[in-house]
Amino acid sequence: MMGFSELIGYPAAILTTAAFVPQAWKSWRTRDLSGISLPMYALFTLGVGLWLAYGIAIESWPVIAANGSTLARRAWCCG
Repeated sequence: MMGFSELIGYPAAILTTAAFVPQAWKSWRTRDLSGISLPMYALFTLGVGLWLAYGIAIESWPVIAANGSTLARRAWCCG
């Protein structure tokens, strides 16, 4: 049975992970990355990697799933 924190964690993970999908789709479709700041993207990716490591350390599946899928999409989209 899921606890209250997971009931909050999974929707939060889905929403924050999905937040970059429109930008990634537009960049993929147009092949135009000029509107994306490389330093912001690098810091964001580093932060997601650290969140993934944290999720693994605390064994939190919402954190692991959200950040693992976000990193996978980053590698696929802009790898």
